[in-house]
Amino acid sequence: MSPANEVRKSKAERTAEAREKARLIREEQLKKDKRNKLLIGWGIVAAVVAILVVVALVVTSSMKQNAPAAEQGPTPANANVHGGVTLLANTDVAKTEPATVDAASLGDAPKTPPAEVVAPGAEAEAGKPVKVVLYVDFICPVCKNFETQYNDQLTSLRNDGKITLEYRPLGFLDSRSTTNYSSRAANAAACVANTAPEKYADYFNALYAQQPAEGSAGLSDNDLKKMASDMGVNIGSCVDDKTYRPYVKYTTKEAAAIGVTGTPTVFVDGKQWGKGDSAQTPFPDFLQAAIAAKG
Repeated sequence: MSPANEVRKSKAERTAEAREKARLIREEQLKKDKRNKLLIGWGIVAAVVAILVVVALVVTSSMKQNAPAAEQGPTPANANVHGGVTLLANTDVAKTEPATVDAASLGDAPKTPPAEVVAPGAEAEAGKPVKVVLYVDFICPVCKNFETQYNDQLTSLRNDGKITLEYRPLGFLDSRSTTNYSSRAANAAACVANTAPEKYADYFNALYAQQPAEGSAGLSDNDLKKMASDMGVNIGSCVDDKTYRPYVKYTTKEAAAIGVTGTPTVFVDGKQWGKGDSAQTPFPDFLQAAIAAKG
């Protein structure tokens, strides 16, 4: 039948066809909307799962970093039982015997700080260079200022054989970071002392050069390890295992027990600078007086 002879559909038929076509279009759009909603929903689920995984990793890492240190542990090679690494001329450090420390064996901090703090192992030695002992904290800005002012002078004097320079890093300011940064950094420094003592001074200086702000998370363990690896020193497992955190805990508790209340606390041949007669004496003058007294 030619188009001219086709039977013209009634208005009712045309209306019904239009409605059916509209219904099919609506159904197809509803199916498409449903598929899109499902895709969006699964996308949201995947994003939430990813966020939860990241949060879990951060929490796990934070828990690991903030886990309390054991009471008992080994001293690093080249470090003494008071937490000190003694720098001699150039890259040399004093050798020490292996030992184990136990923080549980120490008393608590005195309720009233003593008028004069007596630091164990800081006393003058006959016939030896002047002994400079510093209690420090790696997140302490005042310690950084002290190093900025006097590090060059101290380095020159020890290279000339006029002094030995012993640093005792503490975890005093763990509460000033969200990850116990003070103890973590002190542990990393102890790892370097144990593994590559000739790099200790460089690593010590780098920790202050990259000192984080108080109240921050501080440098991550990976950052601390990379700082060492950039110097050719591998402290990876030592940092991950927190090998010397008990040692840092012991040193920190011992410092508090003898009456150290802040950092830096500095001793020159056993005499505390900035207290008593030396309260108004500039540090260089105090140090040079001790060197002159040795003859």
